Amino acid sequence: MDHSDTAPATTPAKAQRVLVLQGGGALGSYQAGAFHALCRAGFDPEWVAGISIGAINAAIIAGNEGEKRVDRLKEFWEMVSSPVPWNPISNGERARSLFNETSAALIATFGVPGFFTPRIPPAPLWPPGSAQSQSYYDTAPLKKTLERLVDFDRINDLKTRLSVGAVGVTSGNFRYFDNFEFRKLGKKIGPEHIMASGALPPGFPSVEIEGEHYWDGGIASNTPLDHVLGEEANRDLLIFQVDLFSARGDLPTSLLEAAEREKDIRYSSRTRMTTDKNKQLHNARKALRELLGKLPDHLRNDPAVEVLCKAARENTVTVVHLIYKSKNYESSSKDYDFSHVAMIEHWNAGVRDVHLSMRHRDVLERPQSGQTMMAYDMMGDVPRSPGSKQE
Repeated sequence: MDHSDTAPATTPAKAQRVLVLQGGGALGSYQAGAFHALCRAGFDPEWVAGISIGAINAAIIAGNEGEKRVDRLKEFWEMVSSPVPWNPISNGERARSLFNETSAALIATFGVPGFFTPRIPPAPLWPPGSAQSQSYYDTAPLKKTLERLVDFDRINDLKTRLSVGAVGVTSGNFRYFDNFEFRKLGKKIGPEHIMASGALPPGFPSVEIEGEHYWDGGIASNTPLDHVLGEEANRDLLIFQVDLFSARGDLPTSLLEAAEREKDIRYSSRTRMTTDKNKQLHNARKALRELLGKLPDHLRNDPAVEVLCKAARENTVTVVHLIYKSKNYESSSKDYDFSHVAMIEHWNAGVRDVHLSMRHRDVLERPQSGQTMMAYDMMGDVPRSPGSKQE
């Protein structure tokens, strides 16, 4: 693993710093590498929000003191990538693609240490209605891993805000487990909340919490950005969102490429929708403030105007998307290829992309010229505004 970091720097903005982590299975080591580099760049998140594998990374970050976070992430990713420790024989794309597919097949067959194991006997042989009959794998090892790597007392002491999302199996409703909100209700975050956020069916079993069964939040929304923007409307926000699936890509030329492209679109499109929707909302609030400023004096004390003034208040928001760009030899199995070589590649890619993004510190400044929300996609060495022709 490449341990080179970006040079330390001052915090880029006087705003609440938020790290938003998308779901994406084995690609989550990209998030760990990105966080590693962000730490060295002076970005210490006050709030971490995640979905699925992003929830696991988020719990490890929020559940450890600053100096222990990267080491705990390394420990987790070294452990889950240990079943396939060898390297591909050839560096050619064709050979590497075969290596990736073989690695993913081994993982699907034997599971991942400290994460999940295949059910024996298989799910179809268990009685209908039993917990074992509803998933291919058992995630009991993940509970032990979380208890070992995450200090849940620290999370429940509100040292860092943590939000993880899951969806109710029977209700179909999305729910966030948030330590700040839980404190108000006299509740505590535990391993089960993190596991619920990553319980992707039919691979993983649902997790029961307070009488409701929950599945992976990525089924409904693969990014917790909407939750962050909805919860905080007073403080300025500087948000780094680490996306594991790119909305843009080449036209597929094979079945494997078509399957990968479909997965990329499925899990990235909600991110774009969330960003676009919130930018529209911010623009509407800005227009409302300008209109209220033009009201004659005799209307300014009207109770209805007072309500509108409160609704028009808002913070400024900067969202920086760090987007993982797949290699040519990766396919739809990339999110369950837990090989050690893939883990290292993804981690180092996260470090590299943060290093490149920090060359454009102007995008981290507080929005100017009347803007209240700015969003940038960081792909390679070029910041791009979402929706632009060059995106």
